[in-house]
Amino acid sequence: MIEAPDATSTRPYLIRAMYEWCTDNGFTPYIAVAVDESVLVPREYVKDGEIVLNISFDATSALKLGNEFIEFKGRFAGVAREIMVPVSQVIAIYARENGQGMAFPMEAPRGTRALSSPATSLTSVPDAADASAEVKVVQLASVESDRGNEDPDPPRPSPVGPRPALKRVK
Repeated sequence: MIEAPDATSTRPYLIRAMYEWCTDNGFTPYIAVAVDESVLVPREYVKDGEIVLNISFDATSALKLGNEFIEFKGRFAGVAREIMVPVSQVIAIYARENGQGMAFPMEAPRGTRALSSPATSLTSVPDAADASAEVKVVQLASVESDRGNEDPDPPRPSPVGPRPALKRVK
């Protein structure tokens, strides 16, 4: 396998592609964000360390889907707020109407290295110094031998709980 250590992340490109797909099909694009100190959002709307944001044209003003940050102005309870989300903190982007979209694995924290095999796309392996750390495997592609056992239309989880309402700021 060829490694490209200086390659940029595919995440911002996939987010822009899903945003475009949602808007082209008349759907409302939402992003789910893992909130930490690097995320600038109204903290009163954060639940369990996450927030879901409506990033549609009608709900935002000055939306920028950059390679490092997603930035826009939005209204929360009628109050205009500046929103800035590092792309690395985006958990998923999906259409509100049908739940179709894309989820992303959280980026491996410093001190881990990524391995891949034909069955997995991301495996995070702890350094020798941190032998007690949990190993996480995210399977994004099926192994050839498992293809016959796949359900053609697996059930899609629906978003749970109320979503913050954003309105376009003019």
